[in-house]
Amino acid sequence: MTLPTEDTRVLYPGGAVETQATVLHSEQLPGGGFAVLLDVTTVHPVDAGWPDQGPDLALLHHGAAFWPVEDCIVGATDGSALYVGEDIPVGKGTPGWAFVVVHVVDADGLSTGDTVTVEVDEGLRDNTSAGHTSCHLASLALNLALADRWKKAVRPDALGHPDFDGLAIDESLIGQNASVDTYRLGKSLRKKGFSVDGFAEALPRIEAATNATLLHWTSTDAAVRIDRDGDLLTDRRYWVCELPGASVRIPCGGTHVTSLGTLGVVTVTLGLHDLDGTDVLTMNTSATR
Repeated sequence: MTLPTEDTRVLYPGGAVETQATVLHSEQLPGGGFAVLLDVTTVHPVDAGWPDQGPDLALLHHGAAFWPVEDCIVGATDGSALYVGEDIPVGKGTPGWAFVVVHVVDADGLSTGDTVTVEVDEGLRDNTSAGHTSCHLASLALNLALADRWKKAVRPDALGHPDFDGLAIDESLIGQNASVDTYRLGKSLRKKGFSVDGFAEALPRIEAATNATLLHWTSTDAAVRIDRDGDLLTDRRYWVCELPGASVRIPCGGTHVTSLGTLGVVTVTLGLHDLDGTDVLTMNTSATR
C-alpha cells in the first residue's frame, strides 16, 4: 500500500468545479465504501475539526465509467495507514503527516495512476457558497448590534467590534442559501463582560439592527474573494470582503460567492431558548436570491 506523502492540492477555494486528477491511492473503508485519494481536487470536504460546511456533490469520471462521490472528508496519513475524520490522531501540519481529501465512492474500480475528471455539482456549490458568505456577514452584523452589551474589553472581530460570534459560538451549520448559528450565553461569557440583562426583551431590536446592517452591506455589491497562502489542503485561507470603509479578512476554509450582490436579500431571525439552565441564542440566516 502506497499512501501520499504530500497534502492534497485543492482548487475549490478559487471557485473551480472541474479538474483532471491522478489517482494516488484507493482502499476499502472499514464502514463500507472506498476511499479514493487524488493529487488535486475541486471537491470541498467536510472537516471533523469544524464541520460547518458539508461536502460537495461530485462525480469521478474515468473513461466511460463514473463514480458518484458519496461523501468527502478530510483524512491524514503517516505513510503507514489512512485515518479519516474524527479518527485523525494528530493536528493539521504535524511533521511527517500528509493531510488529504478522501473521496468516498461505493464501488471499487479505480487504480493508482488512473486519470480521472473531477466534476462538482455547480448548483449545490453556488447555493452553499451563498449560505457561507451570508453566515459571515450575519455574524459581523450581529457583533455590531451587540457591541453596547460588553462591559469589558474583549478581542475584536475583523471590523474592530467585540467578537460576540467568536466568543459565544457553540455550533455553526452552513446550508443552501442559509445558515444556523447557536451561541451559549453562559457564565463564561458573562465573566468576559457580556451583559444578558433584558436580553429577551431587546431581541426584536437586536434582530432589526442586524438586518438593517445586512441590507446596507448587500446593497453595495461588495467584492468577495478567498486569499490563500498556497493550494495545499492545510495552507491557510481567508475570506476577504470589501465592505464599505473596510476590507474584512477572516480565516475560513469554505467556499464563497464572488460578490454580495449575488446574495439578494439577506435576513436573520433570532430566537432565545433555555438549554439545561443556560440561555442559547439561535440565529437563522437566509439569502433570498
